[in-house]
Amino acid sequence: MIPEEKRAAVDRGLREAFGTTAIDDIRVVTGGHTGALVYRIVVQGCAYLLRIIMRTDTTTERHFACMRAAAEAGLAPRVAYASLEDRLSITDFVEAVPLAEGEARRLMPGVLRALHALPPFPGVVDHLNTTCMFLLNKGPALDGFVQLIRGKDLLPPEVSEEVFARYAEIAALYPRDEADMVSSHNDLFKPDNILFDGERLWLVDWEAAFRNDRYADLAMIANMVVRSESEERDFLEAYFGRPADEYQRASLFLMQQVAHVFYGLVFLMQGVPLNLAEPGPGYDEFQRKFWAGEVKLDGKETKTAYGRVHLERLSEDTRRARFRESLRVVGG
Repeated sequence: MIPEEKRAAVDRGLREAFGTTAIDDIRVVTGGHTGALVYRIVVQGCAYLLRIIMRTDTTTERHFACMRAAAEAGLAPRVAYASLEDRLSITDFVEAVPLAEGEARRLMPGVLRALHALPPFPGVVDHLNTTCMFLLNKGPALDGFVQLIRGKDLLPPEVSEEVFARYAEIAALYPRDEADMVSSHNDLFKPDNILFDGERLWLVDWEAAFRNDRYADLAMIANMVVRSESEERDFLEAYFGRPADEYQRASLFLMQQVAHVFYGLVFLMQGVPLNLAEPGPGYDEFQRKFWAGEVKLDGKETKTAYGRVHLERLSEDTRRARFRESLRVVGG
């Protein structure tokens, strides 16, 4: 099951972590969206997660550093072994149970508050693929991404112009506040990266972690499980430890719109051609199914539906009076 070329690296890790190379049981872990090889292994009667990174880029050092920091803070499973050279890690395995949306709204603010209070993670300005904040980081990488998206003709011209116009309004005003740059996970739009053992939450898959705007993590969670302004107020109050002020609420709302743009365009680009003449799923309905694991982003049709609901929610939200008011608040 483990590729032959990785067996020696796995044996080194097992021997250093447990003093043996014997694996009592092994199975592939499915779910999530990763190019890594991931296995549940049982060694000496205990379950662990074996992860073998197949990419050859230079992000593994940052990944492992953030993972260790989170584990030491009790936010991620304990790290039994990690090798930069072999791009391999062994961590405790979490036997996850379903996490209800209401329970997520109650528990996630405290988890994010603790994560964001960690000593600063390394920063990555041009990181793509994982965080909506990429759209607010000016530079060649962003310019190339926008040019690529515009060249794909993913949307009818009038819809595309509306999306990019609203995005430009936010990008022109959204502040780069150093006080809001914190240690962030950046990949929490995937429910599979949030595990619930029946008592507490664990965050996993730290490949995208780096120092980022706090509202990126907050917006990803809010977009999935916060359904009303009253729930939003409770969510932010639990995170900040006090009622959120208008600037904090406006910052979250605008970052949610940036997330709608980012995930909408990225997933439409990966999907099938969009046909707006056909009815699509509602945003809340889709997110509920996505959170519950009833929808997986592993097919082109589903990716198109996911991109579509984000852009339709963007259109709804940016037509509300709150959008102009939020721009005024953060712009002031």
